[in-house]
Amino acid sequence: MLCFLLLTGCEKDVNINLQSSPPQLVVQGVIENNQPPYVILNTTFGFFSTVDFSTVQNSFVHGAVVKVSDGIKTITLKEYTLDTAGGNKFFVYSVDTINPANVIFGQLGKIYSLSINYNGNTYSSVTKIPFPKGLDTVWFGAPVISRPSTPTNALEMFGNYTDPDTIGNYVKYFTRRNNEPFYPGGIFTDELVNGKTVGNVDLFAGVPDNSSSSSDSSLYYYPGDSVVLKWCEVDKGVYDFWNTYEFAIRSGGNPFSSPMNVKTNITNGALGVWAGYGAVYYNLIAH
Repeated sequence: MLCFLLLTGCEKDVNINLQSSPPQLVVQGVIENNQPPYVILNTTFGFFSTVDFSTVQNSFVHGAVVKVSDGIKTITLKEYTLDTAGGNKFFVYSVDTINPANVIFGQLGKIYSLSINYNGNTYSSVTKIPFPKGLDTVWFGAPVISRPSTPTNALEMFGNYTDPDTIGNYVKYFTRRNNEPFYPGGIFTDELVNGKTVGNVDLFAGVPDNSSSSSDSSLYYYPGDSVVLKWCEVDKGVYDFWNTYEFAIRSGGNPFSSPMNVKTNITNGALGVWAGYGAVYYNLIAH
């Protein structure tokens, strides 16, 4: 009792003044084989900020000078405003479709540089569109691990993959079910399987980055689903971004997880990624 009284008698209020950091530029840039580049620019907002559509819309960066080069041709991207179904606006930089001379389409094996000039600062990045090595076969089957929460008609997608005999191959895949957009799925490296054939690779359905759902139903496919699998070869910088990003998403809010900063391939303190994708598409019906 004496110890308890001594401890409680020593209590005092501690006020911690959390300093706000200046906003940082966030880059979401993509160039894919046979597709024009696009870049989405935002600024960060406070960790304790109220996040709603207005907050996100106000975070878009306008008036930046965004350039993409393949080493021979350099183009300046144009800012577009897109209206969403909810009445909110979405902003993206891409090629100027009115001016054919200001258009670049991604080509396999090429290196592309990105330059962003905004608010007196210059940010840059380089990425490559690798030649993709597609899957040998793709099919659907019963889930390998079935839990009580797994729907009885759930299907899992599997693939067989033969890795090239050169080390340093990285893959990121995306999936689209029915009318959904493409959502990011898993990421792979050949660090342990270089030159080998890997069977029964789990290809769970991708989920939105901001999804809080971890239920089985969101990870599987169902009979009759129209599925598009986008299988992308990426370079090391893009792999490092996705690998650390997914780790951060999975461990978010877990006080026992190891802290990890999401790696970026953008210079000058910006966040995000400039990603080259060597993509192969598979159009499937789940059954």
